[in-house]
Amino acid sequence: MQRRTLLGGVAASVLAAPALVRAADPLKMRLSLDTSATHTRTLQMTQFAKELEKVASGKIVVEVFHSAQLFRDRDVGKALRQGGAEMGVPGPWNLTGIEANLDITQTPAFYGRSAAEVYKVIDGDVGKTLNAMLGKKLGIHVLGKWLDLGASHTFSTAKPLNGPDDLKGLKIRTSGGAGQMVRVKFFDAVPNYTAWPDVPLALSQGTFDALFTTNESVKSAKLWESGVKYGLQDQQFFAQYIPMVSESFWKKLGPDLQKIVTDMWASKIDGWRKDMAESQAEAVNIMRKAGITIVVPEPAVLEATRKKLMTTDDAVIKELKLDPALVAKANAALGVGTGKS
Repeated sequence: MQRRTLLGGVAASVLAAPALVRAADPLKMRLSLDTSATHTRTLQMTQFAKELEKVASGKIVVEVFHSAQLFRDRDVGKALRQGGAEMGVPGPWNLTGIEANLDITQTPAFYGRSAAEVYKVIDGDVGKTLNAMLGKKLGIHVLGKWLDLGASHTFSTAKPLNGPDDLKGLKIRTSGGAGQMVRVKFFDAVPNYTAWPDVPLALSQGTFDALFTTNESVKSAKLWESGVKYGLQDQQFFAQYIPMVSESFWKKLGPDLQKIVTDMWASKIDGWRKDMAESQAEAVNIMRKAGITIVVPEPAVLEATRKKLMTTDDAVIKELKLDPALVAKANAALGVGTGKS
């Protein structure tokens, strides 16, 4: 009887062992990006992954997949919901099919705006509302302030760009979302959507002859090798990325690890924004050395163009299916209607 009891105890211990090992295993977090290995977003998120692993004392293992190795940004929202990835940092333009109000930065009042002006909206109540809307519809948790990409400008392959009127007639690639399509049409141009990983080849093949993108993106992809020759720094909109973690993974982390991840993001975001701004400025010099002709419009030109755009505000809100009250709150934060716009 004693022998059977002893053997039974040993057997129970052996059967329990795998469960104990599993409990000690680190949580694996796959972070999906579609930018190249050299893009500043990829570099920043790689830094985030390494430091998070260290601060979490090995309880979280992060694997960064760049260049759409897992998913393109337009698909990462669905992937987070279905368990294909645990974290993504997509641009809101990739998510407007899920939450239309994410196109709010494509409204006329945002044209030609600086980063500081956009922060007043996105870091404030409007941004918090958007995060809540997205979290409810997609089942994700937004880690904190949005990550900067930077001002998106217009670049072309054959037609010199000296001012906003030169966009007329161009076939312009956008990064997605109905808002950018509406913006292209305002300038009497033809909108095109091409996913970022396909842009260099599409450019070289003449699929489109201009595009909205940032200086950093042109630099990281060396788009001058694909035919880009002209750039107009017209600040079509200020592009940012939303740091999203799947709700199911967020719950697995538990309060202690959740705090570590949140605090890590909060401690890094302002520095990342500063670094991106410097990278965007540096990219202008690199593009010029590569032979791209860069024109910087006077502030008065951007303001005059924004005033023309504002005459379409009601129509844009209706077409993009935005919440008028939310747009009004955003406009107020930008000083529209107060004599400061």
